[in-house]
Amino acid sequence: MWLEDDFRFHNHAPLTWGGGFEPGMLARFHRLAGEEPTREELVAAITAPGEPHPWRALLQRTWREAQLEVVTLVRRAVAGRARLGLMSSGLGVASAEGRSWGALFDLVEAHRPHFAPYGDAPGRRLAYSIAMLELQRPLRPAGVEVAPEVENWTHTEWSKSDTQTWSEMVAAHLSGADALLLDVFPFVTGDPGRYPRVGRMLTRSRPALDATVTGALETFGVGVPWWEDTAAHVHGDGTLGGLAADPLRAAEFLLPYGIPVRAGVAPVTALFGATAWAVPDPAELLRGGVLLDGAAAAILTERGYGELLGVSVTEVVARETTSPRPYAVERVRDGGALLSVNVQAAVARLTAADDAEVWTDVLTPRGEHWGAGRVAHVNTLGGRVLTMAACAPELLGRCDDGRLLAQAAVRWLGGPPPIPGGPDDGPPPVAADATPDRPGGADSRSPGPPGLPGLPLVSGGPYLMPQYARVGGRWRLAVANGSADPAAPVVTGVPAGAGLRATLLEPLAEPREVTARRDGDRVLVDAGVPHRGYLIMEW
Repeated sequence: MWLEDDFRFHNHAPLTWGGGFEPGMLARFHRLAGEEPTREELVAAITAPGEPHPWRALLQRTWREAQLEVVTLVRRAVAGRARLGLMSSGLGVASAEGRSWGALFDLVEAHRPHFAPYGDAPGRRLAYSIAMLELQRPLRPAGVEVAPEVENWTHTEWSKSDTQTWSEMVAAHLSGADALLLDVFPFVTGDPGRYPRVGRMLTRSRPALDATVTGALETFGVGVPWWEDTAAHVHGDGTLGGLAADPLRAAEFLLPYGIPVRAGVAPVTALFGATAWAVPDPAELLRGGVLLDGAAAAILTERGYGELLGVSVTEVVARETTSPRPYAVERVRDGGALLSVNVQAAVARLTAADDAEVWTDVLTPRGEHWGAGRVAHVNTLGGRVLTMAACAPELLGRCDDGRLLAQAAVRWLGGPPPIPGGPDDGPPPVAADATPDRPGGADSRSPGPPGLPGLPLVSGGPYLMPQYARVGGRWRLAVANGSADPAAPVVTGVPAGAGLRATLLEPLAEPREVTARRDGDRVLVDAGVPHRGYLIMEW
């Protein structure tokens, strides 16, 4: 029996997100707090800018205890007759309501993570699906069955194509799903026997699903951290929605640029936005490699760690409230390539420290210098920090130069720590022989698991999105093509001498082996991966 996340009463329109402020919930809060603020006073206090008001933690405790009481009652009601499962949605909202994932999973035996849109979406939306599945994996203790739901409304091919359904099923299998929940029959139009095409779709999907049964796996990539109490630390903006910091943003920036991600802190970690309020020990994080957006840099500066970043954040400038428009493009210092920042809602004005290296500059519409765009710095702890001025990098206009910069950042952040007091080896953002299909040229350093020379990075076309994992004693790189055009992935970072096997998964077709060959430090395949198809490389 599946317990829907909507038992919170605020997950769907026409209600906006807002927790529970019913009279009974307020009475619970009053008993806990020993005070009796009105609903309006309570909302104003918990959403106020600045250091979180103590009432916020007490209200989250109120919601958490009530939620666990509900789940306990349902569990007792179905005991001996059904297993209880939890259907979950966004992590940001769950944190704002004070959810304890561990306490919930003590009461349920299965998990249905939301990860797929309800209708047709561009293939690049697979970045959201891959990230949702990955970031929810660490929430579950061992032994909890996971059955992601491939959602569809109103459950017909008019809502979601068979190709998209197939690609989402494969993504779920690659994430280690034990089962799948499929919304594939029309919702209100009679017996399933009226729709034999659904059976044909499932039959044609089965070979790829059999080929991607995964079970236990360990993923590797740039870390995307998340803490379940994030919303308890976020500085408010006057709205309840402002408490729901989104952990997916960093993953949605990296994946389409061919960079694998993993949940949690890693040798290289990407920290974006309000999540920076929740880092338990920023100094420890900054001993490794850290990619920051402008908002996270401003927060860490406010928390007292600015000297470890290599930049000072003069201000965070909102585009729509400034006239004339203050920023337009980033210009790469090595080569002069231009990248657009003119649609960023906010950009941090950065000034680089004397011992930092500026990779790009932000220019005004008139071409005048406005601030540093991307700054690399080796701090006094031996950590490497690369700060981007953009406050929502995942919404930057994408291009080949953007991928080159993103992959160069990951390689540099994962480089060996410099000798204390000695010269650094320098952070060239784009090597001299770099081209759109040869990311970073000869500089192939990148972070990776112990014993490997680096983290595989993917190019060869737009929106080639990788998952890198250890499965059954072998390494596996699964690359999904989120573009409508076919592409032949180019992979760097595969260790020399690895016995490579490559399999092409075309939508609704039998898997077939393809040839993978080496060209210097790259691995090429002699096959085009179609829209929403996958290339699976194993060694």
